[in-house]
Amino acid sequence: MKFQAKTEKQNYFLSQPHQPFFILGIVTSIIMMLIFALSYKGVISLQMENLNFHVYSLIFIVLTNVFTGFLFTTFPRFCQSEIISKRYYTNVFYLNIVGSLFFLLGAFMSHALLVIGMATLLLSQIFIVLKLQNIYKTGIMPMKEDPFWILTAQYFGLLGHVLFIFIEINRYLAVEINLFNIAVNLSFYMYIVFLGFSVAQRMIPFFSHSHAAKNEQFIKIVFALFLLKTLLSAYEIKIAEIIIDILLASYMLKEFLRWKLSPFNSPAILWVLHLALFWLPAALFLSALSLTAELFLNTSFYFLNIHLIAIGFITTILIGFGTRVTLGHSGQSPHADKFATNIFWSIQVVVLLRALYSLNMAFGWGLNFLFDISFTAWTVLFLVWGGRYAKVLIFGSKIV
Repeated sequence: MKFQAKTEKQNYFLSQPHQPFFILGIVTSIIMMLIFALSYKGVISLQMENLNFHVYSLIFIVLTNVFTGFLFTTFPRFCQSEIISKRYYTNVFYLNIVGSLFFLLGAFMSHALLVIGMATLLLSQIFIVLKLQNIYKTGIMPMKEDPFWILTAQYFGLLGHVLFIFIEINRYLAVEINLFNIAVNLSFYMYIVFLGFSVAQRMIPFFSHSHAAKNEQFIKIVFALFLLKTLLSAYEIKIAEIIIDILLASYMLKEFLRWKLSPFNSPAILWVLHLALFWLPAALFLSALSLTAELFLNTSFYFLNIHLIAIGFITTILIGFGTRVTLGHSGQSPHADKFATNIFWSIQVVVLLRALYSLNMAFGWGLNFLFDISFTAWTVLFLVWGGRYAKVLIFGSKIV
């Protein structure tokens, strides 16, 4: 009598690192934004300052998950290293889930539980950075300049995360120190924005078959200028920040144009990355303009500059890369059909709506319903993208 060995059915959802992290990023983006919106409108109250919740949850839960999924998939290739073991990335994924759940429960029930959730998420981020650092050190790629800057952004992310946790712990210590501005600016510009830029300046010219010679000084100069902007923004030295914004935007734009990307002659899956890339200098120019207006009009544009970069650059590039990786790593052509193209354009509508809300706050138009519209547009965007690609990430289904 012959016995046929039973083979364990593989869980496709956990078969590649980008899949669980992308799904967790999409789910938390909707949940965190919904909670923030309800808190902002006074419907619910949280154990954490509303603005702190908004910034922390988007940076260290939503965006960290999405970037981790992308880097755990691509960073070994950047460094020509062995791929990350399934056991390692699934353990990080589960730790992220536990930290997120503690954070959410704590936000409603207990500040101490919220801090435990943040500490758990920091521990997970430490494991992420340690793995990327190990890949960087052991990879056989002789040229590691781009991976170095990606890893540098991760170090800043750890520092920003520690500062956010100290801010919450300081509720019990009552130390006379205000770290919120430096924590926000460091986490946003030096972690999220510089990380997105470091990946983009490596991948987009490659995807676009740009033949322009690599400018070895480009990323170094951008890093130095972003570091200056971070400090100036944290300490609200607006005149100097305006100058840095203009310098940074001009320098980036000159370099991007030198690459000759031809966005108008590229397929949608590629021109969306070009669009995201050019959003960065555009947002910095507009940042300089809004900061100048704040000085002369004695008003506030309510984080207009941050949202232009966060949605225009970061969200656009993550949706673009996310769509490409999701399709390409499921054995499908990285092609954006009409449905996907409409999603790409919808991101730009969200940017516009959020910008209008900032203008409304600055000039007192009384159109506060713009917050509800922009929040709804964000939520629908991620619901639609998730509804479209979740079946690919979870089951490996084909897009037809």
